Amino acid sequence: MFGLADCNNFYASCERLFKPQLNGMPIVVLSNNDGCVIARSNEAKELGVKMGAVFYQIKDLIAQHQIAVFSSHYTLYGDMSARVMTNLARFTPEVEVYSIDECFLGLQGYSNLETYGHLVRNTVIRNTGIPISLGIAPTKVLAKVANKTAKKNNGVMVLDSEEKIKDILCNYPVEDLWGIGRQYAHKLIAMGIETAEQLRNLPIDWVQTHMTIVGVRMWRELWGQSCIPLELTLDRKKAMCTSRAFGKLTGDYTELREATTSYISRLAVKLRREKCCATAITVRLQTNRFNTNHRQTFPSITLALPHPVNNTHDLLRAGLEGLRKIYVRGYL
Repeated sequence: MFGLADCNNFYASCERLFKPQLNGMPIVVLSNNDGCVIARSNEAKELGVKMGAVFYQIKDLIAQHQIAVFSSHYTLYGDMSARVMTNLARFTPEVEVYSIDECFLGLQGYSNLETYGHLVRNTVIRNTGIPISLGIAPTKVLAKVANKTAKKNNGVMVLDSEEKIKDILCNYPVEDLWGIGRQYAHKLIAMGIETAEQLRNLPIDWVQTHMTIVGVRMWRELWGQSCIPLELTLDRKKAMCTSRAFGKLTGDYTELREATTSYISRLAVKLRREKCCATAITVRLQTNRFNTNHRQTFPSITLALPHPVNNTHDLLRAGLEGLRKIYVRGYL
């Protein structure tokens, strides 16, 4: 069995932890240049604040409801994340830190998982002040499903029978499945496949043909067959990323070029610091997918480098060439 512990509204919860007067009040946290919303308390969600909302476009809403606004504070978030993970590691030696606010747990052989799950959750909340949800299931994909359901089920959900799994999957949107990207989601929904249960009832041959081996692995995991093991050791980085949201909507090529130059320069510093080299570089542009009033586009390009490099000049030359190839005028 696998557990997935997920900190609820993590960045907002961290800010509230040291300002108890904000308990029950709406909170939003902004991206690292105060461009858009990257975290919301439940109260802010109820007021209609959308994830990814551009800050300057919701200033009236913020003023109207006296929403507390914070710039992102990654030193604080990193420290609180370490405290949460340390507490989780007390309950099992098999721990995979998946992200700053998510952690997979190996729970094979444990009994009374519902009771144990509440013990884990209550201990983390008591020792750190950070609320978490815990989903427990036979596979990682199902643990993700259980975790999302746990947020509406007293914080813990255990999927330990086919009956429970089917009941949840029948109402679980296919686009919310771990590993289903936007392209696959649109394709499946267009074909009338709207729930996770409908997806897993497809013939495996169809899945392999239309969704490759990644889709087959997900399909098997939905049937309770574990295909994605815990990663208990940290491998040398296979990829590095530097990105940032703009403080305003822009489609100006000069601004995008300046930003790309800045990000690639930082990326080169990261590579040299970790004594790594790149063999390819990917440049990606993305409109605000939460803003349905504008046309959407998500162009990207990957360019192979002639040899492994970590110097700024070669990376910039390739990256700016990539930007030139994917840039299309008219999008924000």
